[in-house]
This record gives sequence, structure tokens and C-alpha cells, in this order.
Amino acid sequence: MRFTLSSTTLSSKLSALSRVINSKNALPILGDFVFEVNENILYLTASDSENVMKTQIELTESDGSGRFAIGNQFILDAVKGISEQPITFDVNLEQNSAKISYQNGLFSLTIDNADEFPMAQPISDYANSITMPNLTLAENINRSLFATAQDELRPVMNGIYFDLNSDCLAIVASDGHKLVRNKVFTIQSEQPASFILPKKPANLLKNLLGKDGGDVVIRFDERNAEVNYGDGTLQCRLIEGRFPNYNSVIPQNNPNEIRVDRLALLAALRRVQPFANNSSNLIRFHVEGSTLQLDAEDYDFSRTATERMTCDYNGNSMSIGFKGSAFIEILNSFDCQDVIIKLADPSRAGLVLPSEQPENQDVLMLMMPMLINN
Repeated sequence: MRFTLSSTTLSSKLSALSRVINSKNALPILGDFVFEVNENILYLTASDSENVMKTQIELTESDGSGRFAIGNQFILDAVKGISEQPITFDVNLEQNSAKISYQNGLFSLTIDNADEFPMAQPISDYANSITMPNLTLAENINRSLFATAQDELRPVMNGIYFDLNSDCLAIVASDGHKLVRNKVFTIQSEQPASFILPKKPANLLKNLLGKDGGDVVIRFDERNAEVNYGDGTLQCRLIEGRFPNYNSVIPQNNPNEIRVDRLALLAALRRVQPFANNSSNLIRFHVEGSTLQLDAEDYDFSRTATERMTCDYNGNSMSIGFKGSAFIEILNSFDCQDVIIKLADPSRAGLVLPSEQPENQDVLMLMMPMLINN
């Protein structure tokens, strides 16, 4: 079997697929890429047994068909330094060897039998389906990932929850201290359905999506999901279990409202956060009139920091504590000019919203307060 393709196209596709491969694998074959040639198309596959990524490349020339596997590090190192030019594979399936030639050189390596590669779990014929713009899914994953937990006792909190209902598709993540809820109103279903996407496939999609237009199709059943994007597919095992009722923790009446420049608040928090106690990372927000004051203190090392900034405030004067690093993550996840912070009292959760919502979406972030020592 012989085939020719672009060296840079192969390198970029393999580099994207390599993110799914673990450094240590229970099965040696999971350290390989699977190459399959069929009708002038090269199909590439990589897996860690729970996640399977596939993509395809149109070949310049091909003679014959078949499939084989190559160790990921060998082929990645071999092709990533080759400038744009045709690269040709001569594969002998009987002798388990391949010769790869390009303009100024040639190298040969041993290949493995692709039949040993584990097959992906098929999606049920009764699977649910969601179709959404590529960019919308990428933005919502980017906004939600930081709020996922790392909790062995509650694994359902370790992923992103997709909740499809008659009003919208809600995309939710929470670690119990902060929560992100995104609503996409253009996606609805009279038949409710939901799934929890684990963190690893979410990170893989974050790196793959948003680079071009088009739609993404997500098919899912009780155990597995398949995401079809452009010229690639990601199949993954879902987190099983029931996600908590996220709507019940979102306060409906937070009358005290702060409107403040997002980048200015972000810069101020970054300046005062190093002075906060290392274990609590507590930042005190005191708002009164048109002034928002940030205070950080660590009496163990006799260090304090205070910074004041102007804001638009409608409400009673208040002091409330938040975890500085988590608030910085929330502000980083927005791209608007101003943010709106809605508060009720120092013991209840605060809401952070963008000053302008994305088109046909509603984004809300929640932060649980911290106890302030008076």
C-alpha cells in the first residue's frame, strides 16, 4: 500500500489527535495512531479507551487500502519538522513495516496490527441529538470549564452538565462554591434530555472548536456521546449520575447592584490578591455610594492591601467576602466591558453577569460568599 499527502496537514492532524493519548496506557496499542486508507481518504484515530478522536485527510495519491498503527511519538517527531511538501508512505502490512519518504530524506519504522486497537462503544439507535454552532459550543465550554470540580466523592460535579428542555439548552458547571449557567435559547426540545461531559473531552473540544464556522452535532445516550465537528469526531464516555438541581441555588432577588469596569476590577483584584491569606484567599468587597473598596490581609505575615475604584451602585452599603482567585477566574471568562454584580446580603450568594448578554443566550455566574472576621 502506498499513499501521498501534505506533510504539514498530517503534522497538524496528528498533533491535535495526540492530546487524547495518555503518557501511560494499560494497553500498549493505545500509544499508537491508527491509519486507515480507503478510497483516497486517510482516516486517523487515537484513543485512551474512554475517549476516541477521529479525523480524515484527503490524499494526493493512493494505491491500495488497509489499516495499521504507528507509535505516536515516533511519527509525531518524524513529521513535525518537515516543511510543507508531499510525504509518501510505502506500507508493507505483511512485514509490519513502513517507509516514509520526502524531498530530502527517508525513514523507516515498525508498524503494529491495528486489529488490536479497541473499538469505540456504539451510540444507541435511540440517542438524543443536539445541533449547535461550532463557535457557540466553544464559547460555552470555555466559560464553564473553570467551575468544574475535582471531587472523588461527587463525580457528577467533575464535568459540564448539558440540560436540554423545552425553553433552552442550559450548560452548567459547579464545584459547590461557584457556578456557571449558560442558556442557549435557539436550542430547545419538548423531550427533556441531559448528559454530563467529563473534563478531558471538554478540554479536547475547547482546543478543536471555534476555529471555523459550521455546526456541531452531539449525539448522546445514557453512557456515551459522539461529537461531530467539521472533519473530525470525538466519542467519549459520559459521567453517570444525577446532577444537582442548579436552579434551586440561584437567588431570585438580589436587589443591591454594582456595575463596574471588568478589566479595571480584574487588575485591582490581581494587585491585592497576593496580600490575602494563602489558605483562604479572602478578599473583602466593601461598596458604598459610588466606591468599591477591595481589602486583603494576612496578619500571619503582617501584610495588607487596599484599593478603591469607582462604580455605579444601587443599594445599601455592604461588606462581603469572596475568594479572590475564583473571582478572577469569573472575570476572565467574560469578554464584555462591564460586569454587573448582584448582592442580597453578606451571607447569600452573589451573582455576576455580563453587561451585555451574547445573542440568544443568557450567561450567569454565581459565587458563594466567605465569612469576614470583624
